[in-house]
Amino acid sequence: MKDVHIAVGVLAILLNSLAFLWGAYAWFNGRPNTWFWRLLRAGQGIVVLQAALGGILVLIGYKATSLHVIYGVIPIALALFAEQFRISAAQMILDKRGLENAQAVGKLPKAEQHAIVVAIVRREIGVMTLSAFVVVVLLARAAQVAH
Repeated sequence: MKDVHIAVGVLAILLNSLAFLWGAYAWFNGRPNTWFWRLLRAGQGIVVLQAALGGILVLIGYKATSLHVIYGVIPIALALFAEQFRISAAQMILDKRGLENAQAVGKLPKAEQHAIVVAIVRREIGVMTLSAFVVVVLLARAAQVAH
């Protein structure tokens, strides 16, 4: 069981690293990218699986260091926080441009509408890319403090 936990941990680091790199590329180019979102969601799912496996190991008597547990659980809380921040990205962009809501965007010329949508998507990608990076750091740290 411990070997499975280690293998899933390596996969979690790998998927979140790929999501970070792909997201950084997508953010830098200002283009939406479906593969980024797929990698990100897969990485998030594997982190949850990793935490569940760690919980099972603790329940069956494996002794984990407190730091290992903390570094293993924080990525889940971070992902939830990042999702909330991502959700607010659209409103932040609208507020920055003095627009009340999505209906106000619909009244703008097509080019401006497109620019606003790109800005929103770029901010969402940026937030989630940073969260993937921090998850990688936390998971790597969890691996370092495991005994």
